[in-house]
Amino acid sequence: MRKGQYTFVTGFLLVPVALYLVFVIWPYVQTFGYSLTDWKGQSQDFSFVGFDNYAALFEDDVFLGAVWHNILFLVFVPVVTILLALFFAFMVNAGGRSRAGGVAGVAGSKFYKVVYFFPQVLSLAILAVLFGAVYRSDAGGMLNGLLLKLGLIDADQPVEWLNEPDFVLWALVAVVVWHGVGFYLVLFSAAMQSIPRDVYEAALIDGAGRAQSFFKITLPLLWDSVQTAWVYLGIVAMDMFVLVSTMTSGDYGGGPDHHSEVMSTVMMRNFLYFGKSGYACAMGVVMLLLTLIVSVVTLRATRRERLEF
Repeated sequence: MRKGQYTFVTGFLLVPVALYLVFVIWPYVQTFGYSLTDWKGQSQDFSFVGFDNYAALFEDDVFLGAVWHNILFLVFVPVVTILLALFFAFMVNAGGRSRAGGVAGVAGSKFYKVVYFFPQVLSLAILAVLFGAVYRSDAGGMLNGLLLKLGLIDADQPVEWLNEPDFVLWALVAVVVWHGVGFYLVLFSAAMQSIPRDVYEAALIDGAGRAQSFFKITLPLLWDSVQTAWVYLGIVAMDMFVLVSTMTSGDYGGGPDHHSEVMSTVMMRNFLYFGKSGYACAMGVVMLLLTLIVSVVTLRATRRERLEF
C-alpha cells in the first residue's frame, strides 16, 4: 500500500469501527458484567455474586428444557428448510426439458418462484396472526376444519395444536420452514443460474437422470450457498423468540407447561417479569456462546474443497 493510503483507509474505518464497538461490543461486555451480579433491573444497586448465576442455570429445569428445545429446532429447521429449498430450486431451474431437448425449469417456474417467495415478505407479527388462525383450537381453525372435512377428527374433539405438548414444537417448526423456504429457494436459484447449462446437458447426454444431476452436479457446486444457509438457519433456531412468545400460551410464551420454551423466552421472563436481571444476563451470555459455537462448528463441519467450473 502506498504512503498516505493508510491514513485514507483509517479515516473511513474509524467511525464505523467506533460505532460497532460502542453499540455492539460494549453492550456484550456490560451484559457479561451484570451477569456476575444480583442486579434486579430497577436500580444500579447490586452486589457481586461471581459465577453463582451460571451455576444456578445448571439447576434450572425450565432453562435446561429450553436448551433442549432449541437443539431440536437447530436440528430440524435447517435440515428441512434446506432440503425443500434445494429441491424446489432444482425443479424451477433444471427440473424440466426445453423444446430443443436441453435443460430448463419446469413449466411455470417463474410463477413458482414468486409464490414460494411470498411468505418472506410477511413480517413475523403477521405470520403469527396467520398461523394462529391455521392452528385455532376449535373446529373453525383451518387445519382442524380440513381434518374435520376428511373425517379424521370429531367436531367436538378438535386438536389443540398449540396447547398439546406433543404437537406444539412441530407446529412451530412448520411455521419457520414455511416462512424460510422461499428465501433460500431464491438464494439457491441464483447460484444455480451461474452453473453453465452445458454441464447439465453433458450429463443428460451421458444418461444422467434428475437425481444424479442433483447429487453429482448441483449440490457440490452449491455447497458454499448451502453452508451459508445452514449458519443463518442455525442462528434462527437458536432464537425463536418472536414466534414462541406470540403464538404460545403463558407470559412471554413457552406454554403449555413450558413444552415450547426456548432460551430467549426464559431469559425475557426472568428479566422483565421476575426482575432477575442479573440471572437473565447470564442466560444471554450462554445464548451468545452457544450461538457462536454452533456457527463455528457448522462452518468447520461443512467445510470442503471448493469446486470451480
